[in-house]
Amino acid sequence: MRVVFMGTPDFSVGTLRELAKAGHEIAGVISQPDKPKGRGKNLQPTPVKEAAMELGLPVYQPQKVRDPEFIQVMKELNPDVIVVVAFGQIIPKEILHMPKYGCINVHASLLPAYRGAAPIQWAVITGEKCTGVTSMQMDAGIDTGDMLLSKSVDIGENETAEELHDRLSVLGAEVMRETISALQAGELHPVKQDDKQSTHAPILTKELSKIDWNDTAQHIHDKIRGLYSWPGATCEFKGKVIKIHSSRLAGECSGKPGEVSESDKRLVVCCGDGNAVEILVLQAPGKRAMPAGDFLRGNPIEKGAFFE
Repeated sequence: MRVVFMGTPDFSVGTLRELAKAGHEIAGVISQPDKPKGRGKNLQPTPVKEAAMELGLPVYQPQKVRDPEFIQVMKELNPDVIVVVAFGQIIPKEILHMPKYGCINVHASLLPAYRGAAPIQWAVITGEKCTGVTSMQMDAGIDTGDMLLSKSVDIGENETAEELHDRLSVLGAEVMRETISALQAGELHPVKQDDKQSTHAPILTKELSKIDWNDTAQHIHDKIRGLYSWPGATCEFKGKVIKIHSSRLAGECSGKPGEVSESDKRLVVCCGDGNAVEILVLQAPGKRAMPAGDFLRGNPIEKGAFFE
């Protein structure tokens, strides 16, 4: 099948490679423009662009996919289907309806749950035990198209959003390969989404980072996992912002919310529900992230002190 692939970040790369491996004709790869990165502000190619170049595929990087010049490029590429995975721009109707089989997207949730920009992170933040990926026929809405195929996975008790991201990237590639195969065979059976069952997964912001120690231990632990590695969960200690990279549940605690109940070899903080979280990895301003034991050797914290 003649495919145009649209994607930008790491999450998209596995699907591009899987489609190429399956023998589909990749007529073109569309990715976001290169962006400056690092101290030198040198332009850095997107992960999808790097993969496409490695595979010897033509790459296009329009500033806006709705520009008439780019729409003409798409017409000339003449795809049977357009595959979209975390591209990063709204696809106009003219492109959505251009190919014979339209545009098919793989989304990192079990739709209609967690429509939006950050489905993986919000599934962890809200304490879901299970998530997955769904392929869908794209329409003009945000993740509202008819569902095609889906697969689910369990979320580990201590699994971070970054770890889950990597697993779902592999699963998404598998689901898209099977979706295109079923499309070719005429075996797809689209299912409309129930909008009443939908939930929203908005883009993450730094304003979400602050930990409220009055919250339950489970919610705090889920927040730390879900915001890793960006923007990260933070709290304050003696006026300094501390970033918490990793934690685990630590059982019952008799202290007040934010009170340090252990600070010898372990760093345990009480929460609002009478339980505690153990901070495993943390980072002080201007310092590298380090295990709590190492941190405490250089930065002693007295039992009974408070995180805010």
